[in-house]
Formats: sequence, structure tokens, C-alpha cells
Amino acid sequence: MPTFEITTASADDIRMMADWAHAEGWNPGLTDGQAFFAADPCGFLIGRLDGVPASCVSVVRYGSGFGFLGFYLTRPELRGQGYGSRTWAAGTARLAGRNTGLDGVVEQQPNYRKSGFRPVWTNLRYEGLAPVGVAPPAGVTLVDARTLPFDRVTAYDRLFFPEQRDSFLAAWTTTPGRTALVALSEGEVRGLAVLRACRTSSRIGPLYAATPEIARALVSALAATDPSTPVAVDVPDVNPAAVRLAEQLGLTPSFETARMYTGPAPDVDHTGLFGITSLELG
Repeated sequence: MPTFEITTASADDIRMMADWAHAEGWNPGLTDGQAFFAADPCGFLIGRLDGVPASCVSVVRYGSGFGFLGFYLTRPELRGQGYGSRTWAAGTARLAGRNTGLDGVVEQQPNYRKSGFRPVWTNLRYEGLAPVGVAPPAGVTLVDARTLPFDRVTAYDRLFFPEQRDSFLAAWTTTPGRTALVALSEGEVRGLAVLRACRTSSRIGPLYAATPEIARALVSALAATDPSTPVAVDVPDVNPAAVRLAEQLGLTPSFETARMYTGPAPDVDHTGLFGITSLELG
């Protein structure tokens, strides 16, 4: 009989999980694994069949009461044999008692509903060549996020995410191969956006901004780092202004997921949420 074992993933396993995700069309960032590992080093599980990776899931804990599930994958040739469901059970057990979120692809949403997840909004991935040279509004300046005291960056992130995630955010904004910008007005943080290189379109996330005009300037400045490469933003339709902005930028929808939770939707600032951070970790 084949032996199936579920263990905590290694850093190399997490990079392999990103390769699997790319094969599914999710297009994770080239260096996302480093930030994912920093978020919760024990929050990634790998199922091995006779020692060979067969399935995976990420079940990252944030604070004392929140978790996020992602990377739920089984190798295509092994699907329908129960390995994925056993990995799912091990993962959800790690998040027991926590309000848990995920971004579910369309075909899996009925299964997630059966497991107690309820949809609260739809994420639409918008992609394309964004316009460059868009100036920020009067009184707003864009600066490298690494020049700002880090506690100001994390405090701003907490407006849009239900728990503190300092270790993750530190890696997410400073890992080589990405650009992080902050919008400042009268010394106050009014926007944050991170661009990371991917296999196809470069991804922008998070994209936070006090106004659509600030969000537009952030996208334009990030796109200017490589004007010939398309960008992609996962836009939550719970913020209609974000959808309008993506369309005004000339980006087109290419991919859809549902943000789902096992408990109440966290009380965050949806009006300033123009793009989620990642499909894998929220």
C-alpha cells in the first residue's frame, strides 16, 4: 500500500507550491515564498505519497483569532483519490477556532461552502499595460516605503487587514525584485502599493489609497519601473471605486475568485482597498 504522510513544508517546498500555483494560472510572485515563509513558518503543509510531494495547503495564523487558507492543491494526476481532502482536514484543524479566510476559484466555491465558508465579495484580476506619467494629486508625494519608519507602514496596513502581520509585511516590502511605494500628504500615510515580479504580468498588491486619484498615481509610478511589462491587480468588487479605476486604467478582467470567511467579514476599510495583497495569504 502507498504511504501518504502530511508534514510541515520546508522553504524549498513552499517554492515548489508556488510553481504548482503558477501551473494553475495564479501567477504568484517570483520571490513570494520568502515572505510567505516569514508570515508563519509552520503554516504550510505538504502531503507526500511514498515520499513524493502530492498535495499542499497553506494555513497561516495571524494574531490570536484569524487565519488564512491558500495553496490548496493536489497534483492533477492524483486528484479524486482523497489526498487533497486529507490535506484539507489537516490544514483546517490547524486553524480550528479562528475566523478563517480564503480566496476561492470559481469551480471550488461550492466545496468551500460545504466546509462553512461564506462569500463576502468577488476579486477580479485586472491586467494590462497601465498608463505611466500620472502625477499624484496636489500635496501628495510618493516615496520608497523602505525610507519610512516601519511602524507607520504596519499601522497603515492594519486599516485593511484584520490582524498585525509585521514579519510578513517586512519581507513583502523589502525582498529584492519588488518596489514598494507610500503616498504621503502633510506627513500622513495616504496610500501603499507593492509591485513584484512574476512569470507573466507583474502583480501589484496590496494597493491601498485614500482616494482613487492616489491609487491611480501609485499604479502609474509602479508601472513606470518597466513600462513594457503588463501589471495585474486583484480588485475587490466590494469597493466599486476600485473596479472603476481598473477599467479607467485600461486594464481588463482575466481571473476571478471569491473572498470567503468562516465567520463574520472582518471590519476593515473597504473604501481604501483597491487591490488585495495576494490570493494565497490575504
